[in-house]
Amino acid sequence: QVQLVESGGGLVQAGGSLRLSCAASGRTFSSYTMGWFRQAPGKEREFVASISLGGGSTYYSDSVKGRFTISRDNAKNTVYLQMNSLKPEDTAVYSCAARRLVLTRVYHEYDYWGQGTQVTVSS
Repeated sequence: QVQLVESGGGLVQAGGSLRLSCAASGRTFSSYTMGWFRQAPGKEREFVASISLGGGSTYYSDSVKGRFTISRDNAKNTVYLQMNSLKPEDTAVYSCAARRLVLTRVYHEYDYWGQGTQVTVSS
């Protein structure tokens, strides 16, 4: 069992930056690939980024590539999402997710989810 708690969301102006954190419980964090997803009101959940067990491989959606960076610190059981050059269309609830071993960008292949953190980007 893995419990995930996100933090770091908030209100920021367009062009600004935020860093989201996702803290995981348990002693096997390094056995889980991690992902970030987002969901805006009235829209479907969207893949943002994912990272492999050791952090050597990452995936990004085209909409955030070059602006967002996913990273992880296995010693701290934490995954991060650095978000730069934010746009109003990045406004959403951002959730982190964990899946054993296999790196994926498909939301229903993840086993554990956090409660989400709101990111609002004003124009």
